[in-house]
Amino acid sequence: MEGELEITVTKTIDMRLVAIRYLAHETNLFEFESTDGSEVPAAEAGAHIAVNLPNDTVRLYSLVTPVRNGNRYVIGVKRDAGGRGGSICLHDMVRVGSVLKIGAPRNNFALEEGAGHSVLIAGGIGITPIWSMAQRLSEIGTSFELHYACRDWRDVAFSDVLSDLPQAHIHVDSEAGSFLDIGRIIEGAPAGSHFYCCGPGPMLDTFEAITSGLPSEQVHLERFVAAKRPALDGNFVVELAESGQEFEIGEGQSILGVLRDAGFNLDFSCEMGICGACQVRVLDGVPDHHDMVLSDDEKERGDTMMICCSGSKTARLTLAL
Repeated sequence: MEGELEITVTKTIDMRLVAIRYLAHETNLFEFESTDGSEVPAAEAGAHIAVNLPNDTVRLYSLVTPVRNGNRYVIGVKRDAGGRGGSICLHDMVRVGSVLKIGAPRNNFALEEGAGHSVLIAGGIGITPIWSMAQRLSEIGTSFELHYACRDWRDVAFSDVLSDLPQAHIHVDSEAGSFLDIGRIIEGAPAGSHFYCCGPGPMLDTFEAITSGLPSEQVHLERFVAAKRPALDGNFVVELAESGQEFEIGEGQSILGVLRDAGFNLDFSCEMGICGACQVRVLDGVPDHHDMVLSDDEKERGDTMMICCSGSKTARLTLAL
């Protein structure tokens, strides 16, 4: 899935675009290879990479296959004329032979391979990480089902392989005359199933509402658009445990921004609480979480936070920095 976000990536790999292949209507597969032929960092099912584009933007894209050994990453991208320009740039400006800087894989949508049964739900281009998971589950022989919804048949990606996959069910809105019934799918799943969803915002909202009563460890989804505003109320102090330095976080400021302005070289990407790059351990104080990465249980524990978007419920926070 594509993330139409303005982001900065601190660690990158030079990779050459070596192939562009048709996937569905206005959707292509883009295959990148390391420029020196060396192996790229491994990526498990559900991982994404950050692509630095020639229009000076960076976008997040899910990998369509797990990567354990090799020198290539493959992403699927739909050209979105109503987006913020990332997909248009990739489709219209980038050509085979172009060398781009690629951020190493991150995975906030990890597959629980030990689950007895997995239910995979995708909408539109959200099939990219879901297809990666289906490949992995097929490889290890674990029980799963895949439900894929698109508006029209021409939008169905991986239609050839999905049509031959017994566990896959394709729902076409224009043919069925209705949206995918996520509630029916959840209700019909075996007890203890793990549920995964990636797709447009309304689908994710529906999925979250229907699964709200399930244990959080069984529910997995990925957004590339922030659903909550960053916590920028400020008026608290951050202490860095390693040096004892203290910094005041004022209204409209993020912890990440204040620390970077002070000269600290910290990992970060999206600055919207989506990618997980800026996660830091909390040693004291109560964070005010506004990210889309941590589970409800992790937020309740309060021992880690995303410093790009989250604030503090207490007057002080002590971070493991």
